[in-house]
Amino acid sequence: MSLLGGKKILIGVTAGIAAYKIPTLVRLCIKAGAEVSVIMTPKAKDFVTPLTLSTLSKRPVYSSFYEEEDENAMWNNHVELGLWADIMIIAPATANTLSKMASGACDNLLLATYLSAKCPVYFAPAMDLDMYIHPATHETFTKLQEFGNIMIPAGSGELASGLVGQGRLAEPEDIVQFIMKDILGKLPLKNQKVLITAGPTYEAIDPVRFIGNHSTGRMGIALAEIAANLGAQVALVLGPTAVSVTVHDRIEVIRVTTAQQMFEAVSKHYHTCDIGIAAAAVADYRPNAIATQKIKKTDGDFSIHLERTQDILKWMGTEKQYQFLVGFALETENEEENAKRKLVAKNLDLIVLNSLNDAGAGFKGQTNKVTLITKVQEQKAFELKSKKAVAQDIFETIATLRNTTVVS
Repeated sequence: MSLLGGKKILIGVTAGIAAYKIPTLVRLCIKAGAEVSVIMTPKAKDFVTPLTLSTLSKRPVYSSFYEEEDENAMWNNHVELGLWADIMIIAPATANTLSKMASGACDNLLLATYLSAKCPVYFAPAMDLDMYIHPATHETFTKLQEFGNIMIPAGSGELASGLVGQGRLAEPEDIVQFIMKDILGKLPLKNQKVLITAGPTYEAIDPVRFIGNHSTGRMGIALAEIAANLGAQVALVLGPTAVSVTVHDRIEVIRVTTAQQMFEAVSKHYHTCDIGIAAAAVADYRPNAIATQKIKKTDGDFSIHLERTQDILKWMGTEKQYQFLVGFALETENEEENAKRKLVAKNLDLIVLNSLNDAGAGFKGQTNKVTLITKVQEQKAFELKSKKAVAQDIFETIATLRNTTVVS
């Protein structure tokens, strides 16, 4: 998944020769994980067919308020289209359409939708050189940007007239990259590195058996996905689990099995991270010797001598410099008292407490119920929520404590 993953993108196509590039733009947006819908001005259909764009987007293409040839035609609601979109891209944006946008003219469905849009609007001009450099056109560009619209500058090169200069529609790849860079630049965790541990560790007894626990890693995976969507570069140190991680270009998954392997991965990344979140259920003990062959069953009892594993969270607290450090406490008794003790002992800034006594909390499930306790012993309890919603709550709390802002 990219920064466009899950976004609803509305592409407005106007009547310029550069409309031939829009099928590629639709493909690239969909490849980036977005859902795409297209609106065309009536004259734009002279340059690219609605059939092509509807085939690629797998959605109807809109060009009028209703289909005149259909006696049972339904109204194409420009307000609903404007509310549907997370992002609106007007490309190619001709001088005529841009002038109407700047003046508030509204004589077609695309313009009506633009005036109804609540989302960020990007416009990519495309026109001949003399039109592009005309003072009236630059006044339009300025006015639209003062409204909050975002301009994707035209490229330079050979134009339809035969002139060479600025006015070419930006290439589809450049449009997508421009938008993703703009989105990233506005995210609260941009340029931040987040280290997250998740899942169980397995400590081998012999080649067949191990000591483990019921952790699935869902909570840590949810935290990683939220952090990436907020702009962070995430290192997810993940123990053995069958739960998949959404492929995301800002998440590096580091697979480990044992507590020692998890510690080695954490120690490699921790000193360069800004936020550390220890959500993994790390084994506290491991066999002091691993049998090289499967241990055979006998009539007598069998015992295993255990030794302590590396306390990863305590190490992180000891090594902490500028990092904001978050730990988890899964308790069954004296929950708050034990969590507060761990908060202090491990030098944490925040601890996430959940209890196996709460239905729907803890291992295996899709939900969790947590209490967040800060370094100054302030605490806030949340109701049962999905683990993704809990992850959002955790990052909002981190942002408050770090005096930043999280946008969901």
